[in-house]
Amino acid sequence: MADDGREESLGTDDDSDQTGADGSLNNTMVEEGSTLMRRMEICVAEAEKRSGKNAVSMQETYTVYLIETRPMDAVAEGRNPAPDCLWRRYSEFELLRNYLIVTYPYIVVPPLPEKRAEFVWHKLSADNMDPDFVERRRVGLENFLLRVASHPVLSNDKILYYFLTEEHGWKEAVYETGFQAKADSRLRALSATFRVRNPDKCFMEMKHYSDELQSHTSQLLRARARVADRLYGVYKVHGNYGRVFSEWSAIEKEMGDGLQSAGHHMDAYAASIDDILEEEEHYADQLKEYLFYAEALRAVCRKHELTQFELEMASQDLISKKQQREELATGIVRTFSLKGMTNKLFGQEAPEQREARLKLLEDLIAEGEETVKEKTIERAEHVEKAWVDIQRFKEQKDKDLREALINYAVMQISMCKKGIQVWSNAKECFLKM
Repeated sequence: MADDGREESLGTDDDSDQTGADGSLNNTMVEEGSTLMRRMEICVAEAEKRSGKNAVSMQETYTVYLIETRPMDAVAEGRNPAPDCLWRRYSEFELLRNYLIVTYPYIVVPPLPEKRAEFVWHKLSADNMDPDFVERRRVGLENFLLRVASHPVLSNDKILYYFLTEEHGWKEAVYETGFQAKADSRLRALSATFRVRNPDKCFMEMKHYSDELQSHTSQLLRARARVADRLYGVYKVHGNYGRVFSEWSAIEKEMGDGLQSAGHHMDAYAASIDDILEEEEHYADQLKEYLFYAEALRAVCRKHELTQFELEMASQDLISKKQQREELATGIVRTFSLKGMTNKLFGQEAPEQREARLKLLEDLIAEGEETVKEKTIERAEHVEKAWVDIQRFKEQKDKDLREALINYAVMQISMCKKGIQVWSNAKECFLKM
């Protein structure tokens, strides 16, 4: 995923690199074509449970994650410097992702791992403080950072770099960008979805695809959870074979050793399911990533609908104002209006009033034409950039899901072979009796 490009040191950014000509924060760190993954080694090394007071002075327990970074050039040269370390809460990862979604609306932003466990089989804890769940989330958070750091656009955002390297002050840098004011409200997006007249066909198909992707992955995860429940029961029931064979061996002289050995094999088989299902969770988490990716893909499509809707509204408003100008210039009212009725009842406007209205309409039309031009450019840029990133996402998705499903199948085959081996061993024990 990382593109070729000149490597550039991150530790030498000066003030001129951090601010633009207008004094605002410049979000781009280096020239396009280089990714952060080529310059920095990133990992979420561990998780730690802490207690403290929240914003309303209530005691709470939460988890923090240790992010370690190391310059890639030092690693390449064989040096092994101590990594730079800082702690982040899950909510801080959420803030970073929300910023990226707003700042780069044409990008399918990688999702975060689930905040609370979903699609779990009955023996798996749904508690978000459960150590196994926290560990899986740690892996997911590291995967999120690696996804972002290897993205050709997102990886060069300065806020991402602050998140990874500045323990204090990075939140202030995020809020200074004003991203919250730029965020599209859900109501506006919903309105655009139902009122847009001419959405791009490709984006409509992609939005439908994201719905189908979410539906199929969720069904697959539910089926896997049901299979895991039943598989756990089947394996554990084999422990009964072990108990019966062991007890039976106590009353047999010639058959005793064989029965006892077979019982040991059955006990080992029953105990192996815990490790098997723990490995399965790894593949389930890979599927969940694309379950959540579906919503990120929909967000890009909704942004297209919104930009198209705003263009249509601006165009409609411009047409309306041009019609008003024509009616005012000719004195012929083509559509019913309160102003037309007023003129018929009380007479025409004075020439001075008419000229003033004409001038105001000319100014509004000029503004409207500029707005339509801006909205047209905005929509075209979003379509072009979004489609490039969607194609990149589809290639990544095909590769990742193919690999995950193949590995899952290999794991199932290995599990079945171990079961066959257990019964083969038991058979050998019975033959020796």
